Amino acid sequence: MTLKAVLFDMDGTLVDSESVHFNIWNDILAPFGVHYDEATFCQRFSGRPTLEAAKEVVENYQLTISPQALTDAKYTAFGHFVSANLPALMPHAKDVLEQVKKSGLKMALVTGSAKDEAYPILKGYGIFDWFDCIVTKDDVKNPKPAGEPYQLALKSLNINADEAIAVEDTFTGVTAANNADVSVFAVPNHFTVEHDFSKAAAVMANLQEVFKWVQTKL
Repeated sequence: MTLKAVLFDMDGTLVDSESVHFNIWNDILAPFGVHYDEATFCQRFSGRPTLEAAKEVVENYQLTISPQALTDAKYTAFGHFVSANLPALMPHAKDVLEQVKKSGLKMALVTGSAKDEAYPILKGYGIFDWFDCIVTKDDVKNPKPAGEPYQLALKSLNINADEAIAVEDTFTGVTAANNADVSVFAVPNHFTVEHDFSKAAAVMANLQEVFKWVQTKL
C-alpha cells in the first residue's frame, strides 16, 4: 500500500479518558439511584455512541428522563470538566503524533465524542492544529460504528481508503474503520483488552508499535 495518512481515534487511544466518562456518567445517574462500577461500565459502554448507551440505561432502569436529555447532560458535564481537568494522554501519544506529523503523512482525528467533549482536550494539550482533519460525532449523521466518520475524513483529506490506516481501541472503532474499508490497528487499553479485535489488521501493544509499522511504509 501507499500510505498517505494515519487516522486516530481519541478516547482510549490518544487520551486516557474512559475513567472520566465513567465518573461523569455516574454523577449524572446518581439522582436516579443508578450506579455502575468502573470495570463493568467501561467494558459495556467503551466506544459505544453516547446516545446508544443512554437508551440502554434508560430502558434498563426505567428512568424518567429521555435518552436525548441524558445524552445532552452528559456532553455538557464532560465538556465543562475537561476544560479545567485534562485527562492524561495515553502512553507515547504526543510523541507518536509528533512523529507522524514530521513524517509528512496527513493526520486526522476521528472520534465518537462530541465537539464540546473533544475540542477542550485537543486545545488543552496544544494538539488541535496538528490534525489536518477532525471529525466528531457532530459532523456526521451516523457516528461510529457506522463508517461515515472515516468516510468523511478520507474525503476531507482527499485520499482513498487504501491509502490510510486507522488506530482504534474498541470493537466499535474497529467496526467503523472496517465499514469504511480502512485497515485498522487496534491498541487495546485495560478497559477494552477483552473486546473482539478479530477484524483488525493487527493488535499492537501501544502507539509506538504502530508508528514502527508506519515507518516501514515511509
